Amino acid sequence: MRASYSLVSWLVVLAILAIVPAVAQHTGETFYVDLFSRIVILAIAVVSLDLLIGFGGMVSFGHAAYLGLGSYAVGILSFYGIGDGFVHFAFAAACSAIFAFLVGIVSLRVRGAYFIMITLAFTQFLYFLSISLATFGGDDGMVLAERSSLPGLDMYDGLTLYYLSFAVLVLTLFFMRRLGRSRFGIVLDGIRQNERRMAAIGIKTFRYKLTAFVIAGTLCGIAGALLANHEEFISPAVLHWSKSGDLLVMAIMGGIGTLLGGVVGAFVFIFLEILLSGYSEHWHLVFGPLLVLLAVATRNGLLDLKLLGRGSLRRARPAPATPADGQPIVQTLRGVK
Repeated sequence: MRASYSLVSWLVVLAILAIVPAVAQHTGETFYVDLFSRIVILAIAVVSLDLLIGFGGMVSFGHAAYLGLGSYAVGILSFYGIGDGFVHFAFAAACSAIFAFLVGIVSLRVRGAYFIMITLAFTQFLYFLSISLATFGGDDGMVLAERSSLPGLDMYDGLTLYYLSFAVLVLTLFFMRRLGRSRFGIVLDGIRQNERRMAAIGIKTFRYKLTAFVIAGTLCGIAGALLANHEEFISPAVLHWSKSGDLLVMAIMGGIGTLLGGVVGAFVFIFLEILLSGYSEHWHLVFGPLLVLLAVATRNGLLDLKLLGRGSLRRARPAPATPADGQPIVQTLRGVK
C-alpha cells in the first residue's frame, strides 16, 4: 500500500509540473510558465544537493557555486560568440565537475563545522572572483548574448525551455532513484550512518564521498546552464552564500533524503517568496517563523505531513542492513573497495 501511495505521489507531482505550464501558456498566463521554469531548474539543484545531505550526510553550504559556474559557463561562451547548446551544457558540466573535485579533495578530509566552512569559503572565493571580472560585467553581472542553440528547439520560446528543463528534472530524478538502489547508493548510505564501520570492512569511504560530491556538482552545473538561459542574465548574486542557504532551506522544507522533497521544497519556497513579497519587502520576517513552525510540526519536512507520501531515497532503496538480496551488508559489499 505504501509503495502504491508513493507512486500516486510521484504521478501527482509530475502531472502538475507537466500540465500547468501548458495550460498557462494556452490561457495567456505566461508568467506561470516562467515561474514553473524557475521552480523546475532550482529543483534540479536541490535534488543534487540532497545527494550530499540525504545520501552521504555532507551538509554543504556552498552548493550555489556550481549553479553560478554553470550560468557563467554559458554566459562566457555566448560572450565569445559560441552558441552551440551541446558545447554550453558540456562546458557547464565540466567546469562544475572539476571545481567539485577540487573542493571535495580539500573539504572531505574534515567533518562537521569545518566541512561546512570550507565549502562556504570556496563559494565566496568564486563570488569575489566574479565581481572582480570587469570583462564579464563585474558586480553588475552580464546579459546573456544569446541563448543556447539546440537542434529542433526554439530556446526563446518559454514553453520549449520549460519542457527541456522538466525533461532534465525527470532524468535527474530517475538517475537518483537508480543510484539509490545501486550498490554505490547502499555504500554511501552506510557511510552516512557509520563511516568508521564502513572503513573497517574495507570500503574506501573518501572515494565514494568524492564521487558523490562530483556528481552533485555536475548536476547543479547543468541546472545553472538552464538558469542562464531562463534568466538571460548572469549575476554574481547566484554565487553568494545566501543562495546556497536558499537551496539548503528548500531541501529541508521538502524533506532531507527524499526525491520528491527537493521538488516540493523548491515549489513551496518560491511560491511563498512571491506571495509574501507581494505584501512586504521584509517578507523574510514572516518566512522565518513559518520555517520554525514547519520544523516543530514535522521531523523531516513537508513530506512528513503525509500529503505527498514518503518517496525517500533511503526508503526507495533497501536499507543498508538488509539489502535487496537479503544478504548481510558485509556480504553484499564483498569486493567493493
